[in-house]
Amino acid sequence: MSAQCETTAKKAAGAEMGFFERYLTVWVFLCIVVGIALGHFFNAAFQAIGALEIAQVNLPVAVLVWLMIIPMLLKIDLRALKGVTQHWRGVGVTLFVNWAVKPFSMALLAWLFIGWLFRDWLPAEQIDSYIAGLIILAAAPCTAMVFVWSNLSKGEPHFTLSQVALNDVIMVFAFAPIVALLLGLSAITVPWDTLLLSVLVYIVVPLIIANLWRHWLLRGEHGYLRLQRVLNRMQPLSLLALLATLVLLFGFQGEQIIRQPLIIALLAVPILIQVFFNSGLAYLLNRAVKSPHCIAGPSALIGASNFFELAVATAIALFGFQSGAALATVVGVLIEVPVMLLVVRWVNRSVGWYQSKPGIPSYEECCPADVHLHSGH
Repeated sequence: MSAQCETTAKKAAGAEMGFFERYLTVWVFLCIVVGIALGHFFNAAFQAIGALEIAQVNLPVAVLVWLMIIPMLLKIDLRALKGVTQHWRGVGVTLFVNWAVKPFSMALLAWLFIGWLFRDWLPAEQIDSYIAGLIILAAAPCTAMVFVWSNLSKGEPHFTLSQVALNDVIMVFAFAPIVALLLGLSAITVPWDTLLLSVLVYIVVPLIIANLWRHWLLRGEHGYLRLQRVLNRMQPLSLLALLATLVLLFGFQGEQIIRQPLIIALLAVPILIQVFFNSGLAYLLNRAVKSPHCIAGPSALIGASNFFELAVATAIALFGFQSGAALATVVGVLIEVPVMLLVVRWVNRSVGWYQSKPGIPSYEECCPADVHLHSGH
């Protein structure tokens, strides 16, 4: 790789960031601390906010997710989605990791750590329930937050949208059988209202809003300039929504974190390992099949993240609100954002190494600077 190409790649990956983005890890840490503290001292207020939900989908969190993903969706020209088939290698890798690796690797890690290595430090009557919760957590790929991760890693947005849509379709048919197989159950009650409402709230509605807004902005002369100005203004708002989501999520569970820190720390171990393992596997497999970096990044992030709303709802439906399974899925919620930000940073910092493999298109070839704005025109 030439020095010029490497410099371009590093810039594309986010080497030149504003003050807010550069210290995002610091803000995330502060929000975690603030969220836990507020959840402890104002528990009733957070429980009231947490109760604002329909079919286990929290409405305030849904609004914040909209603010996070609509800037990403504004970049998408739906007419260009037909061209995403050119990235079939990335689609294949992501599907393989999501459905053939992740649930089974988590089951093995749960049995190893929770069922064996950590058994003496955990309540004996909850061991099986903890394992079940971890399996449920890993069986459903994320549908909303991956838009944020893809945006932060400069991923190809059309690929991200298509991959999420494909995972949603597969999840309707595959989630229950995979969980039932791994839990050894003859049947499983899947909260379909949660699944369908989450897809509607987190994907369909914001996509319609963003597409109508984009169409309105592009009308008349200087349409692309207007769109770029809106995107520039929305970016800080998107990051603030991410931080506010962190405060809410950690505030909801502040009491539980303070009350059971050791159990939560032990449950976090297999979750952390599976996130790094599956993201790394997807990233390396994409490099092996020579996918562009703007496909490998979101592929790795989709391959590692979880649909925690469905996981929490399923665990509660199967084992009860106070069960070890419910707690295990909640731990997944607690560590999802900070861990995925670490994966994003790793993906961004390794772009030069990734593109050094002969035959891999450069970032500019995959995602030219104006591809999101002019795609399909």
